[in-house]
Amino acid sequence: MKMECKIEEIKSKISQVERITGKNLTLPVLSSVLLVASGKSLKLRSTNLSLGIEVEIPGRIEKEGVLAVSGSVLNGIFSNIFQNENVRLESADGNLLIQTKKSKIKLKGQPYDDFPTIPKVVGTSFEIESKKLMDGIKSVYYSSSISDIKPEISSVFMYTSEDNLVFVSTDSFRLAEKKIKIKGIGEIGGILIPFKNISEILRVFGEFSGSIKVCFSKNQISFSSDDIYLTSRVIDGIFPDYRVIIPKNSSTNIVMLKQDLLNALKLSNIFSDKFNQVNLTIKGKIFELSSANNDIGENKTYLDAAITGEDIELGFNYKYFLDCFQSITTDSISIKLFGVSSPIVISPVNDSSFIYLIMPMNR
Repeated sequence: MKMECKIEEIKSKISQVERITGKNLTLPVLSSVLLVASGKSLKLRSTNLSLGIEVEIPGRIEKEGVLAVSGSVLNGIFSNIFQNENVRLESADGNLLIQTKKSKIKLKGQPYDDFPTIPKVVGTSFEIESKKLMDGIKSVYYSSSISDIKPEISSVFMYTSEDNLVFVSTDSFRLAEKKIKIKGIGEIGGILIPFKNISEILRVFGEFSGSIKVCFSKNQISFSSDDIYLTSRVIDGIFPDYRVIIPKNSSTNIVMLKQDLLNALKLSNIFSDKFNQVNLTIKGKIFELSSANNDIGENKTYLDAAITGEDIELGFNYKYFLDCFQSITTDSISIKLFGVSSPIVISPVNDSSFIYLIMPMNR
């Protein structure tokens, strides 16, 4: 292998692929990045068996070839090369030679015969703007269970409903649903993307502004743009029928400014107990948040709000409530209450695309 490319072209791509290398002691090849120089580009590949990525970098290929090197070492090298110039890469005696105007580096190569292939997913496909796809995932993924005991809820569930691509996640204590308007996508019965892969999907495509092609089959899903191809396994399971737990007729309705509530929750957090409990009380037309901690003290905060319906008092985990603010872009927030044993339903005012449920804490 012998080639030349721009340092700035390769630096960010190496960082992307290195994060997806595996740390499997029984398969040390997973810690490597595979370099494939062919045609008019250099391809970088890595996988941890659950996720796989291939990125393409334009370059001047003088001699085609394949080489595997340590992903962490390669990333460390390019993280500390700051020249805005070209870099020459060459394989020699199984090693990688890296040369710039001011550096000559020899990086030991690794056996690559057992490097896993990055699967090319064949199945149903559709295209979507990257921003819409990332917004859908970011709006709900924090509600996923982080435990693998029930893999079907340690995921982001994606399906279509009418002209919407719907994203849902739950950990049994709270649930988030986001609908993204998209036409002509076809029917998607349901895809379960593992929670532990979501952060890398968001990191790879979070700043990308173009269109992404999504292709999925029974076992895999892929996300691809012009120069990035990312695959993830999908979970073989059935997501709970969450729609049956969304209550219909509220007994108490509240509309208030999002920032006022956010500030009050942060204040209540200081005095919350070890269960992170904050109490919400509606009495007359008064909205009260309170919290108490035997070691610190207690707090009561009264907020301006438009309130209709019955008086009620219930407790909830303030951390769960705080999480949903990242998904609400409106200035005002709607809170619907259905009784002390029913979920709290939160949504943006005049925006039905997002809904968030929290189970109350009544100890």
